[in-house]
Amino acid sequence: MKMAFSTLACPDWTMLQIVKIASSCGYAGIELRFVEGEDSLYKLSAFTGKGLAQTRQLLSENQLKICCVDTSCRFHSPDAPERKKWIAEGERMADLAAELGSPAIRVFGDQIQPGADRESTRAWIAESIDELNRKIEPSGVAVWLETHGDFASGAETEAILSASKSRRIGIVWDAANCWVQSGETPQQGAAGMQHAILHVHVKDLRKCGERWVPVLNGEGTFPLEEMRLALRNIRYDGYASFEWEKKWHAQIPAADVALPHFARWFRENWHG
Repeated sequence: MKMAFSTLACPDWTMLQIVKIASSCGYAGIELRFVEGEDSLYKLSAFTGKGLAQTRQLLSENQLKICCVDTSCRFHSPDAPERKKWIAEGERMADLAAELGSPAIRVFGDQIQPGADRESTRAWIAESIDELNRKIEPSGVAVWLETHGDFASGAETEAILSASKSRRIGIVWDAANCWVQSGETPQQGAAGMQHAILHVHVKDLRKCGERWVPVLNGEGTFPLEEMRLALRNIRYDGYASFEWEKKWHAQIPAADVALPHFARWFRENWHG
């Protein structure tokens, strides 16, 4: 497996700052989520015109790959124009992913909305990711669906893929999401989705009262060793991307603490 991290860890940083810490810590990939506080990344000067060329050069000089471009796209709305809006956002992000040489964009399902039911929501999600996939297929960029929200479990994610007409849809497996939201163990999740897992998020968690909170890897109770073995069993050799959710949890340690820590932990516990 190759080591990467999501820029959720450092949502306000510039690309220069992001690349600098990735290179110094020995990461192979960067999963783009927020940069300079923006999630519609095509709006930033670092990803347009001369700035885009400079970003590509910076990545190349540091031998770093953009392993995934994360979007905020979610397709659970009963409102068709709302889903169309997110499809258009996905197209813009896929154009950027192609410019950066990234294989895919990440999208969500996500949550059953008031007045809707699971079956209808699943159909809207499948229909939307199919339409997005058709629109971006010429770019060579794929759509990867994250295990998240009310459709986090392997069974629910597989049901969406089965309802989809495209065979190009992959899975971003966030085993901790599955564990917290559906009680699914890493072994169960990997066994159920193994043919479609193309990217994985790695993080540790600890329960604080009724809430699960992110902690540095090795300091929580999420079964990380079970996840490692599950990935080995399915012969996964893609990126293990550290998702440190500083954007959503202001109280957790800063990226300049968490990213070096994960790199050390990964080499000691997961590498090879």
